[in-house]
Amino acid sequence: MGLPALEFSDCYLDSPQFRERLKSHELELEKTNKFIKELIKDGKALIQALKNLSTAKRKFAESLNEFKFQCIGDAETDDEICIAKSLQEFAGVLENLEDERTRMIENANDVLILPLERFRKDQIGAAKEAKKKYDKETEKYCAVLEKHLSLSAKKKEAHLHEADNQVDHVRQHFYEVSLEYVFKVQEVQERKMFEFVEPLLAFLQGLFTYYHHGYELAKDFNHFKTDLTISIQNTRNRFESTRSEVECLMKKMKENPHEHKSISPHTMEGYLCVLEKRSFVSTWVKYYCIYHREPKRMTLLIFDQKSGGKIGDEDSFTLKSCTRRKTDSIEKRFCFDIEATDRPGVITMQAMSEEDRRLWMEAMDGREPVYTLNRDSQNEAMAQLDVIGFNVITKFIYAVETRGIDEQGLYRIVGVSSRVQKLISMAMDPKTCADVEVDSTEWEIKTITSAIKHYLRMLPAPLMTYQYQRSFIKAAKLDNPEARVAEIHSIVHRLPEKNRQMLELLMKHLAKVASHHQQNLMTVANLGVVFGPTLLRPQEETVAAIMDIKFQNIVIEILIENHERIFKDMPVCGGGQGNSQLNLARRRSADNKPPSCSERPLTLFHTPSFSDKDKVEKRNSVMVNSSTESQTPNCNNTHNRTRRDSSTTGDQDGLPLPKQQSRPTSLQNPKARSNSSTSPPLRRARALYACKAEHDSELSFIAGTVFENVHPSREPGWLEGTLDGKKGLIPENYVEFF
Repeated sequence: MGLPALEFSDCYLDSPQFRERLKSHELELEKTNKFIKELIKDGKALIQALKNLSTAKRKFAESLNEFKFQCIGDAETDDEICIAKSLQEFAGVLENLEDERTRMIENANDVLILPLERFRKDQIGAAKEAKKKYDKETEKYCAVLEKHLSLSAKKKEAHLHEADNQVDHVRQHFYEVSLEYVFKVQEVQERKMFEFVEPLLAFLQGLFTYYHHGYELAKDFNHFKTDLTISIQNTRNRFESTRSEVECLMKKMKENPHEHKSISPHTMEGYLCVLEKRSFVSTWVKYYCIYHREPKRMTLLIFDQKSGGKIGDEDSFTLKSCTRRKTDSIEKRFCFDIEATDRPGVITMQAMSEEDRRLWMEAMDGREPVYTLNRDSQNEAMAQLDVIGFNVITKFIYAVETRGIDEQGLYRIVGVSSRVQKLISMAMDPKTCADVEVDSTEWEIKTITSAIKHYLRMLPAPLMTYQYQRSFIKAAKLDNPEARVAEIHSIVHRLPEKNRQMLELLMKHLAKVASHHQQNLMTVANLGVVFGPTLLRPQEETVAAIMDIKFQNIVIEILIENHERIFKDMPVCGGGQGNSQLNLARRRSADNKPPSCSERPLTLFHTPSFSDKDKVEKRNSVMVNSSTESQTPNCNNTHNRTRRDSSTTGDQDGLPLPKQQSRPTSLQNPKARSNSSTSPPLRRARALYACKAEHDSELSFIAGTVFENVHPSREPGWLEGTLDGKKGLIPENYVEFF
């Protein structure tokens, strides 16, 4: 039940029931007063907590903004650049969000705390003052009334009349105060319905504004989030490939440390102990020494390996001679003497081992027989870029293109090692090559593709040569995509003729393989992962070289995508004219170019234009784990990084990539679709994989995204759907229907 109404007429009666009703109102006002007091206290605590939270988030954002990623190597891929700037993007979002929170906090005191305090002071406080006045007048009226009633009737008439007038005056004043108090109590009870609730509503509106700002910020951030998700996925896949290479190199170093020791023809460096004669005693001091062969300059530096810090300055001298110290002439082992041209006396040094001493003396032309370090102790490669090699590869390629170009995992699934070895041996032996029928079902497609890769690894040097390996890597690291193509175009035409011919034959074949990526799942990016380490293997296995594998893959991708331009046209020197000719060549080959994994509809409602921007593929498509042979090298090989096929039939390197549909070159206009007599059913679908839109007609999304109103498109292999109110195209095999 609610509070009973207070009638003004009851003020004159002042009955016990009236007093009870008035007391219930007073108790309600007191409860309201306490509640508002606690609410103000909690509101201030909430505002302070929001301030503390905002301060903590700003500090968090500041920490994100200050951190800078340092990638291994002298260049970064587009995915690494995207990831590197992600922390600054995160910090910007948090700062923007906290700016809006600060505005909300600044307004909270004005819209919540002050109105509540004002209501409590002006209204409830006024009611309390009215109650005090009412209680005082009640006490006064009762006292006067009791005194008046105790007067004797024998008093003079004038005196009694005066007493009556006084009582009437006090009674009238009491009634007035009572009426005012009742009015005030009921007024406060009614006012609290809006003056108390309205500030709370204003405060919540501020919260809603803040959360809506966060929602809008999230929508704006969604595009970068999609790009970052794909970049992280690509980087993770590359990491798995690189990690296996580095781990294998580490195992090789553990098994044969001397074979993989980095030896430069120009310098020799390492730790040596130097015998120093001091007062009355001689001591051995450990130095880190660097010897430069050309100027014959030796530099010594005391370095504490335990603390990782330098001790003292560098000391250097010019070498005059180096002589091995006889074992019976000194109690220490592995010693040799050095004479310098710019200081007197003989300097006695101790190497870390007998092998280490031999290397030092060999570097300094010591007076000992020089032993040649054979770092390339491998069997002579049987594969050569000769007529036999070209015939074998041509025969293998023809078999792949005619028999199994649509086979899933082509070049990624490896054949049985023994079968691959047998096929290579028979195909390259003049006595048995005529008996090899690769068109028959005797030889599986995975055996033939593994044989092609095995042949390329058996060459004495990689197909793209050690000489130009670094040049290709530097070209892939250029910022401008068109500049990358132009530079690689130029380097290809500097290759030896046979290397260039074999490379052209291979790239033309891989372009055909990529054009069937909807069936075989081998996109340009996947083929780059498989063939990059094979065609561009470095001369020396180092961690830095392994970190460049991602750029080797990019080189192969560029060669596949632009094989017609690169191999048919001579490279053009110069600026604008060269670029215009490159663009014309690109337009001429556009119709004949096999579709790559990221070709997409150019527009939804307009005629497509073949601009440079449309032609340059972003290569941000999600990559699968690459070939076992390109990711998991044989750890027993030391020089050419030869990889062996797995002995397990059908072994795969990773999960297959979904068959992404080739992008159409034109789409029907909306009127044509609207005039269709039958409309396809509208359904809901969920994304199985992430996809990045490269044109306005497509939708970007991450795995798990739900689409509305999904129905078949007029373009084969594509669906149309709605995401967050935007209508666009979706690859058909990237989603599943509910």
